[in-house]
Amino acid sequence: MTWLRQGGIGAFIIRRLLLGVLVLVLVSILVFAATQALGDPARAILGRDATPASLAALRAELDLDQSVLGQYLSWAGGLLNGDLGNSLAAQQPVTELLGSRLVNSSVLVLCAAVISIPLSIAIGSWAALRREKAFDTVSSSAMLALAALPEFVVAVLLVMLFATTVLQVLPAISPISPGQRPWDVPEGLVLPTATLVLAVAPYVARIMRASMVEVLESDYVEMARLKGLPERTVLIRHALPNAIGPVFQVIAINLAYLAGGVVVIEYVFNYSGIGSALQDAVVNHDIPVVQALAMLIAGVYVLLNLLADVATILVTPRLRTRL
Repeated sequence: MTWLRQGGIGAFIIRRLLLGVLVLVLVSILVFAATQALGDPARAILGRDATPASLAALRAELDLDQSVLGQYLSWAGGLLNGDLGNSLAAQQPVTELLGSRLVNSSVLVLCAAVISIPLSIAIGSWAALRREKAFDTVSSSAMLALAALPEFVVAVLLVMLFATTVLQVLPAISPISPGQRPWDVPEGLVLPTATLVLAVAPYVARIMRASMVEVLESDYVEMARLKGLPERTVLIRHALPNAIGPVFQVIAINLAYLAGGVVVIEYVFNYSGIGSALQDAVVNHDIPVVQALAMLIAGVYVLLNLLADVATILVTPRLRTRL
């Protein structure tokens, strides 16, 4: 294993992958323990009037008569084999139940990410270049105000402005019916996407501004200017690559937040995604669905952090030389 301790991006990725696997194992234990606290699924399905015999029969059918350790090992083994189990409420495989909802949520998150990331990087960079001038003052104040607002407040404000009392140009809730895809009703994506963009962009823009200000004051940027390089070349080749490295970490955290925080936005706009699926699963004590969604969000967190670390090293020259 000595080669893992040696330099190189490949060894770094392997170390992070091993750490990610360890994190997912620990998360799986916590998720399994937490879902046990939701109560007895057999009792939730059959109701309070169920007889002991019917409860025992259903527990045996659902493999709930095993020990806690046996249930965990059975569930973890199913995860490794791609078997997420069957929904207790819908009586169908979890993969089939969540398939279309995952597509809908992925489209929403992707639209928000494609808009918010370039926009926030551009705002932060330009604010740093125009430091202490009108654009910097206005944008910094606006980003701070947006960062202080919870996403559901932003959602309600957008609904009031564009769907009810003021303009009435967009639907207040997502009109996506079962069997439809988000791109079939594009107007239903506008307000949820705008809410997520306004929830994520302020954090990335503020970090980008701070990072760019620090880089613009560095010695190597000053040296590049003294060499007579055009300001555009100094910014693109020297300032931006070193400034954007720390921002990748914030982008990863916010994208992971989108994967989990989309639950609230989907509820506000009645959007058919994993948010409504998670809500229904908790209410119905549908433990396999809750476990599957929790592990999915945890896996997204681990993957995005790995990608952010790799991207930070690849775009930051001074970090590449340390591997």
